[in-house]
Amino acid sequence: MKLFYDFHLHSCLSPCGDNEMTPYNLVNMAKLLGFDIIALTDHNSVKNCRAAQEAGKAAGITVVAGMELCTSEEIHVVCLFPSADAAESFGEIIYQNIPKIKNKAHIFGEQLVMDSADSILAQEDILLTTASFISIDDVPPLVSEHGGVCFPAHIDRSSYSIISSLGTFSEDLKVSCFELTPQADEKLYLEKYPATRGKLILRNSDAHYLENMLLPENVIDLKENSAGALVEYLKGLESF
Repeated sequence: MKLFYDFHLHSCLSPCGDNEMTPYNLVNMAKLLGFDIIALTDHNSVKNCRAAQEAGKAAGITVVAGMELCTSEEIHVVCLFPSADAAESFGEIIYQNIPKIKNKAHIFGEQLVMDSADSILAQEDILLTTASFISIDDVPPLVSEHGGVCFPAHIDRSSYSIISSLGTFSEDLKVSCFELTPQADEKLYLEKYPATRGKLILRNSDAHYLENMLLPENVIDLKENSAGALVEYLKGLESF
């Protein structure tokens, strides 16, 4: 089953995300654009994933519960899970492993926890964009323990990427795929970083605003349109 996807989207829970990027709005914008399956991946938190999945069920679009984790090296890693329960279990571990720095909403932006109908349930007080205490090498096994899969985000960017932070893409990193921004030339990275070869390349929007969401261009072939099928497929690509 070939499905249009975007596996890197932020909601109003991310302080750098627009307040209009509510679970309901982002899901229905994705539906309007023509996506079949998306993932909500807020910074260091999964607290809006369940609401987005509820909105997705009503809209007829699959929403994968996820997170964009910031490692201790300041590398962004997208983590995806087969269910909201699994994501929330992982989220509790991450919450215990991020600095308890109070968010200054007037500087960094609000961090809104919402329900599927856009009602504000809470504001997250701890700043979510800080580096966690978890190293990049420890992320794949930790995500796997919670039934999920992960991949380095936007490796072609000059900040918060594995290459900008470490200077390379390690052969030892246990991942089956990685993300390039839509504009990146994959040939350059495959030639320069041998460890990227043979891995699935994902292209996502990393949208923080509704207007930054892209028209669907990238397709993934799954046995069914579900979060579980996505995780199973990406795990099946692992060759390490």
